[in-house]
Amino acid sequence: MAEQPEHTEPSRAEVWKMFDRIAPRYDLGNRLLSMRRDVAWRKRMSRYLPPGENLEILDIATGTGDQLISLDRESGRVAKGTGIDMAEEMLAIGRRKIDDLGCNDRLSLATGDAMNIPFPEQQFDAATISFGIRNVMDVEGALREMARVLKPGGRALILEFSTPENPVFRPLYLFYLRHVLPHIGGMVTGDAEAYRYLNQTIETFPYGKAFCDKMERNGFASAEAHPLTLGIATIYQGDVPR
Repeated sequence: MAEQPEHTEPSRAEVWKMFDRIAPRYDLGNRLLSMRRDVAWRKRMSRYLPPGENLEILDIATGTGDQLISLDRESGRVAKGTGIDMAEEMLAIGRRKIDDLGCNDRLSLATGDAMNIPFPEQQFDAATISFGIRNVMDVEGALREMARVLKPGGRALILEFSTPENPVFRPLYLFYLRHVLPHIGGMVTGDAEAYRYLNQTIETFPYGKAFCDKMERNGFASAEAHPLTLGIATIYQGDVPR
């Protein structure tokens, strides 16, 4: 029998305030706690972009802009990329990154909510969200919003943590998630509570087929799951029907 989560599902109410608190050391925390796997996972996302050139991309819960910047660099096919987030301190860091890279002609960041995306219907070729979908109050509502702003044939790509199924690796991973990660995250950022929230949301969030089913109930066809690094993370892919 699979080991059960040791937590109930935490509230996502105004979770963006927590991310604003840890914004100055958020990127460093990601690199250390994932042993830089987060960089590789974000790069992998570019492999699943829809075909075509001059893509217009929306990155939701963009944070400090890492995913948007990675898609632009790795694919070479982004004509325009927009990132939205509710955490202004995170966005400020992302804007500085974009400015330092000289990408202001293609990439921009703005305040925006995943559950009420501030763009018209059928605007984007792709919509992405990395490590953010489990933080929204209404996951199915956010998926419907992604489908709404995508063109017919447009693609959603969702990178999210998942729970490994391997019976040897799974208990080791859960020990790290529950006991090591909050301690190190607290030392790096000064906010251990943020990393206790992280492990609670990972353990209680649906993954694999369960999440693919959610996508297919909310506007996407033929949803697929692409596990990464023994199932620690997964890229979910779904297209809006033409």
